[in-house]
Amino acid sequence: MEAACDAVLDVIGGAHGPYSGASYDRLRDRLADTTALPAEGHPLEDVLAAVREDVLANAVHPSDETCVAHLQCPPMVPALAAEALLTASNQSLDSFDQAPAATVVEERLIADLTALYELGPAADGVVTGGGTESNHQALLLARDDYVETVFGQSVREHGLPPAAQDLRILCSADAHFTAAQSAALLGLGEDAVVTIPTDGRHRMDATALRETVERLNDAGKHPFAVVGTAGTTDFGSIDPLSAVADVAATHDLWVHVDAAFGGALAVSDQHSERLSGIDRADSVAVDFHKLFFQPIACGALLVADGESFELMSRNAAYLNPAGDAVPNLVAKSTRTTRRFDALKPYVAFRTLGRDGLGALVDRTLALADDVAGLLRADPAFELACEPTLNAVTFRYRPVREHAHCDPGPWADHVTEAAREQLFDAGTAVVARTTVDDRAHVKFTLMNPRTTVADIQSVLVAFKGHAATIEAADRTAPITTAAGGDQ
Repeated sequence: MEAACDAVLDVIGGAHGPYSGASYDRLRDRLADTTALPAEGHPLEDVLAAVREDVLANAVHPSDETCVAHLQCPPMVPALAAEALLTASNQSLDSFDQAPAATVVEERLIADLTALYELGPAADGVVTGGGTESNHQALLLARDDYVETVFGQSVREHGLPPAAQDLRILCSADAHFTAAQSAALLGLGEDAVVTIPTDGRHRMDATALRETVERLNDAGKHPFAVVGTAGTTDFGSIDPLSAVADVAATHDLWVHVDAAFGGALAVSDQHSERLSGIDRADSVAVDFHKLFFQPIACGALLVADGESFELMSRNAAYLNPAGDAVPNLVAKSTRTTRRFDALKPYVAFRTLGRDGLGALVDRTLALADDVAGLLRADPAFELACEPTLNAVTFRYRPVREHAHCDPGPWADHVTEAAREQLFDAGTAVVARTTVDDRAHVKFTLMNPRTTVADIQSVLVAFKGHAATIEAADRTAPITTAAGGDQ
């Protein structure tokens, strides 16, 4: 155990840069002669040495100040200690007799979270693997509640009625893809999701939401849930949750708030008001492995009415027999075996306190504002929109025109190629996305230790790669992914 921990600390503590720069082909070749299941075993110290050299040394390091691509946080030390403890104890949160104290800890964590988001005295929740699982389970509960209320049918017992083909979920055009993914997994189909236009800050247009619900009702459809986003992936945008809740109240829609990204604002005295209206949600998804700085995977689904879990609960004689005097959390989860992940935020939150957590969140949001200022001041870059959280999305403006390409595709090419070269050189890990069909890059500033100077160095390196690309490619045709010239 100590050897394994030492191996991790050696790599993490001795890492230089966010990534080694190794290509997929190079990594595949390096591991080509290894097998995960050899006929005979090897000494643990030899296996760990190989893992250290071949795997961990070629990992992305979220704790590096220039690892600024995804919602992949640097995990805090108290949570790492909890990770080791919960893994060693190997509790499974499906039945009380497998995880007695762990059951109570999760209940305590959930109670504090529902109070944090002011979801009311009947609220409850369950620890999940993250936003995707939470969003899916929330929409499952919303669907089953609607079908039972409107059609008098239990989906758990009898499946979906014929009218289910007309069920509709509403979300913003910038909502996470899990709304469509969940609709597909729930048997409704992706075309059950109706997207609502957004404003210039990529927030849902509440007037358009109201008009869309009315149009669907007039057409004989069954809108049953609206997903409000508190932190879009590309922009960190927060929908007008109070206005969304107003529309939902008028039309009796289930309100789910996807706060996987922005939910941590609740611990910030400076920024918590941005979540105004979240207390009116029927369900909330929150991730701890984003701005709460916990190791992957760790999230929660919170519901305003804990009785909602009865829509999906079941009893098994060997786990949670009916009438059992103690709680068995399997009834609230889409999983049976489930790790004691609640211990990570429990330990970390108790160590830092709300003020300490809030300070970390505030620091990353302040950094995003400063970085946006750098981009606005630099004619080489174009900011996509002002940041709301700590995601800063922008594109590169080429210095030279391309002889064989329109300015848009040429800028796309240079932007994409410069980002790839940053990664290949191991200089920085920066995200990619598209805005209005144009290539953009994104800084997701998850590390409270990252400074403006760190980001300035990334921008200088980016411009250096871009200048090299422009000088080499400005007279050659740009080839698209489909193979044609632009």
